Amino acid sequence: MIHLSRWKVILLSLSLAFGIFFAYPNLLSAEQRAALPGWLPKTGLSLGLDLSGGSYLLLDVDVAAMREKRLANLGEDARTVLEEANIVTSGIVRDGSGTVVTLADPSQMDLAQETMRALISAGTSGVADRTVRRLDANRIRYAFTDQAMSSMASDAVTQSIEVVRRRIDSLGTREPSITRQGSERIVVQAPGESDPSELERIIGQTAQLTFQLVDVENSVEEALAGFPPPDSEIIPDASGLPYLVRKRILVSGENLTKAEVTADENNRTAIGFRFDPPGARRFGEATAANIGKPFAIVLDGKVISAPNINSAITGGSGIIQGSFSIEEASEMVNLLNGGALPAPLKVEERRVVTAELGADAVAAGMLSTIIGFAIIVVFMFLSYGLLFGGISVTGLLLNGLLIVAVMSFAGASLPLPGIAGLILTFAVAVDANVLIYERMRDEARAGRSVIASLDAGFNKAMGTIIDANLTTLVAALIMFIFGAGPVRGFAWTLTIGVFTSMLSAVLVAQVGLAWWLKVAKPKKLPIAE
Repeated sequence: MIHLSRWKVILLSLSLAFGIFFAYPNLLSAEQRAALPGWLPKTGLSLGLDLSGGSYLLLDVDVAAMREKRLANLGEDARTVLEEANIVTSGIVRDGSGTVVTLADPSQMDLAQETMRALISAGTSGVADRTVRRLDANRIRYAFTDQAMSSMASDAVTQSIEVVRRRIDSLGTREPSITRQGSERIVVQAPGESDPSELERIIGQTAQLTFQLVDVENSVEEALAGFPPPDSEIIPDASGLPYLVRKRILVSGENLTKAEVTADENNRTAIGFRFDPPGARRFGEATAANIGKPFAIVLDGKVISAPNINSAITGGSGIIQGSFSIEEASEMVNLLNGGALPAPLKVEERRVVTAELGADAVAAGMLSTIIGFAIIVVFMFLSYGLLFGGISVTGLLLNGLLIVAVMSFAGASLPLPGIAGLILTFAVAVDANVLIYERMRDEARAGRSVIASLDAGFNKAMGTIIDANLTTLVAALIMFIFGAGPVRGFAWTLTIGVFTSMLSAVLVAQVGLAWWLKVAKPKKLPIAE
């Protein structure tokens, strides 16, 4: 085992080249990295929130509210399509994961079923997410499938993460971290953002844009008095003026492809929008069928404007007029382009780390790392001399280089607990050398030759080294799966360090000692004295 193998030299050389290639951008400034050629890596090791300063938010996705809204929409969809088909109902009531429609005329059952089946569409998995089922002579159940109900929470969190990411990216925040925690929570870490309340305001807006007809057939006063029509609701504008609006949504922001700040014919700030082909078709059909009627443009439960439909709008684009400032319109455009949140977000925890505190943590972390490394170096030189101690220190340096390179390559951030994991990794790496050297020392003192002692040291210590590292990996995996935030950062750094230490500590020792054995041809082992 202890001979200068070509493949070991090549592997060690490639490891060194990999480490230098991906770690060197950390020595450059942001401007210097941006000026590098396209084939060179430009991403450096980013510092975690606790080291760089910024805002932390723990968000809870209100899945219950989303389910309630989607279930309520089932009844409204059924009511609308049946009315358009001139099918009379005597009742529409909620029933678990769906709605039960009771027909006034049982002879219309076949027509009603056919009409309601037109509402069924494929879900995100490509499978129908709703069913229409006849219960008896005059009742139909329109409901979500069990699979759709069970996947709502997971889909809502996944979609919310993407929407939150797009919104934060529009703010220009440097390397934000947006991750899932548990089944219905999202952790947002935004380095450089010193005001979590502003971040919360941007993230928390649902940006639900809808186009709905204004109900001009019924009285707003009667609705405010507690007698609203079953298919209408009161929605106020920004000043509190109430509008009686049909619950049926003509077109929603889901069909929006682009929003931009523009100006109306009076040169006032407005918001331009464009729909995708299905949305443009639905918008054109809705406006053509309701010429002369007002329709409300609703954003997050507030009526932005309620213009009259003067003609069919078939181009799939238009503008939203209102008393917007440039800043308000720009923010609204960013929200609309980022997409609507599928469910409301509730802030469970918020905190801010100042840049000064982060700088202090960086300084303390660097100092602790240097002190820890220096103690290890002194111990190895005192215990095993310049040759064997120097080989161990060389392995430690390669280990640190590889950890930084792997984390830079993976785009990972280094939090404060990650520095603790880095120091622990150095200890784990040098522990492998200690086991190997002590076994060599025992073999040499037992009277075996130099080459036999070296070979036995690696052979007999390797099983213990592998067992110890596997145990560490299991512990790190448990922390990574069940932990969050700082615990995960520690586990991530420790996991990388275990793999790199196995490579650096053992391989560097094998190559270094094999080269020494070939060149020096020693008669006795220095550490046996």
